[in-house]
Amino acid sequence: MGHGPSTRSTCFVSRLDAVAAIATERGVSRAQVALAWVMHKPAVTAPIVGTTKPHHLTDAVAATEPKLSAEELTRLEKHYTTRPASGF
Repeated sequence: MGHGPSTRSTCFVSRLDAVAAIATERGVSRAQVALAWVMHKPAVTAPIVGTTKPHHLTDAVAATEPKLSAEELTRLEKHYTTRPASGF
């Protein structure tokens, strides 16, 4: 798979679609699903969440509740490709 702009855009949209679908199925916000996914990562011990509105904080706290299933994690990670760090 190439890494050109159109490929990256397609993968990004696919990831957003997966987050939106799971959020709709669970009846929660997309932010809650995204934060729940981040918290499933073993290297993440405390996600840093910035808030500009009260509902952002509500979403962040609520994200500690949903436990994503293995199937949901697979759906979220299906279009995610890790890349080596650059620019250091």
